[in-house]
Amino acid sequence: METFFATLVLFLAVVGIMAIGVIATGRSLRGSCGGTEEGCECSEERRRACATKRDEAHEGSAS
Repeated sequence: METFFATLVLFLAVVGIMAIGVIATGRSLRGSCGGTEEGCECSEERRRACATKRDEAHEGSAS
């Protein structure tokens, strides 16, 4: 039983650390096409276009 509780505590600690990392970096959940603000069809071509748009937007906001 001690092993179970030790594993549970370790698992919860890792999940907590990952949550803090997501909060600290300000990332948000995204769909497979890069977000919900655009109705991106998930063909390979559209995924590349969405990724390019997202990268350009990210570079613009970093400046």
